[in-house]
Amino acid sequence: MSTHKIAVTAGHGDTTASTGAKKNPVPMYHAEPARSETSTNRNHRGTGAVGVDSVRMSSGCRRQVGDAITCQVVVELTQPAHIGAVSRPSAQISQFGELLRHWRQRRRTSQLDLALAADVSSRHVSFIETGRSTPSRAMVLRLAAALQVPAREQNQLLIAAGLAPVYAERSLEDPDMAAVRDGVDRVLAAYDPFPCLAVDRGWRVLRLNAGATVLIEGVAPHLLEEPNALRIALHPDGLAARIRNLAEWRHQVVGRLRREIAAGGPEPLSTLLAEIISYPGGFTNTTDVGGVAMPLELYATDGRLLKFLSTVTTFGTALDLTAAELSIEAFLPADQATAAALH
Repeated sequence: MSTHKIAVTAGHGDTTASTGAKKNPVPMYHAEPARSETSTNRNHRGTGAVGVDSVRMSSGCRRQVGDAITCQVVVELTQPAHIGAVSRPSAQISQFGELLRHWRQRRRTSQLDLALAADVSSRHVSFIETGRSTPSRAMVLRLAAALQVPAREQNQLLIAAGLAPVYAERSLEDPDMAAVRDGVDRVLAAYDPFPCLAVDRGWRVLRLNAGATVLIEGVAPHLLEEPNALRIALHPDGLAARIRNLAEWRHQVVGRLRREIAAGGPEPLSTLLAEIISYPGGFTNTTDVGGVAMPLELYATDGRLLKFLSTVTTFGTALDLTAAELSIEAFLPADQATAAALH
């Protein structure tokens, strides 16, 4: 009969078996293997260790030990390790880092410049962009503010970081928007009889006053089904045919639209820009560089020439996205003849 030397540590140690030749250690699992009924020398040291020396074991007993160990190994290995709750997967953090890098590069800002503007270390900015550091809500908003990210895109940054968006979005007709709606209506009424209209971020017309009739007279019906201020102004079926300084006005309008896109405008604005550029009319920068402002020179349907200066009004402290992205476009008379014609 062969002599075996077995050392068993229940739950804490290693199991080794010696049959004359040295073998690699066999990992011990938490369950204690079955033991032979042959005499054992137990030595309890307060650590759960059990020593067994020079034990003669039958082949049946060895089979019990082997079966027990095999069973426990299978059970233990099939149980998933507990790694704790993970609120924000690394994929989300990486997504945030990529989006942050996109905005930083869009603003032509280095990690060091962003760190200085946000009052954090450049190392921390680097770790956030690579996903090695998890940004808090306050940190996301601080970095977004330093990069002048628009409110809607700040929500996207928060979502990318696994956080809830901070800015709500309600319809202008929502009861909670009553103060904003009433404020817009007061401004529109105050400008009357001069044209004034409220538009959203994509230049969709939301409201207009009675004086704005002069801007939609003679416009093709298909442009008024879903009215867009830029399409109405520059489309061949809109006001374009009646704008005397069309090339100069197009240059100003397209320049403003490009700036809005560069500041973080949504993809639909880029699509709108491509559409407007495709309209006929050309582009010419104003030659009157010493002038106060470039007017819109529009022939009314009765043939009178009207000259307007445009102004823009926005809500300075808006928290709701609809209010933050709303602007009121007013057209004031640029000369006495226009003022008299509209009264």
